[in-house]
Amino acid sequence: MGLGGALLLCTSFVLSANSQTPPGGLNAARQAVDERKAVYKLIGANFRPIGNVLKGSTQYDAATIQKSIDRVVFLSGLLDEAFPDISNLGEPETKAKPDIWINRADFDKKEKDFQAHVLAFQKVNETEKGATDAFKSAANAVAQDCKACHDDFRLK
Repeated sequence: MGLGGALLLCTSFVLSANSQTPPGGLNAARQAVDERKAVYKLIGANFRPIGNVLKGSTQYDAATIQKSIDRVVFLSGLLDEAFPDISNLGEPETKAKPDIWINRADFDKKEKDFQAHVLAFQKVNETEKGATDAFKSAANAVAQDCKACHDDFRLK
């Protein structure tokens, strides 16, 4: 095969690959998935001190808990843009179930519930200033939101 044939073969391959790649391409999908994973990793890391208080493995420290809640509130706002349609390509690897895009209204409701419960938890913590029953109840509501979404929309 001469240079012309090789060039034609390469051009055909590139055009074929481009025709199978959705608008925005895999790089946009990969970026969306990477950003989503980063947000959830940070939410988990910042909820950990709260979970430790709930488990009784650490004492309630007002500054640490307030900082953690404030960060989770901020991060929860980033979720509104964390699941663009392009990130449902099956590539790159993600634990997001296709059900997110199939049952989008249910998924969006769970996300909004999580955001509302995080804000409510922030308000409770500002008034309670301790690991009171109200604090624990509000924190558990947030944790249950996480569990419900994982149960329905995350691969095991």
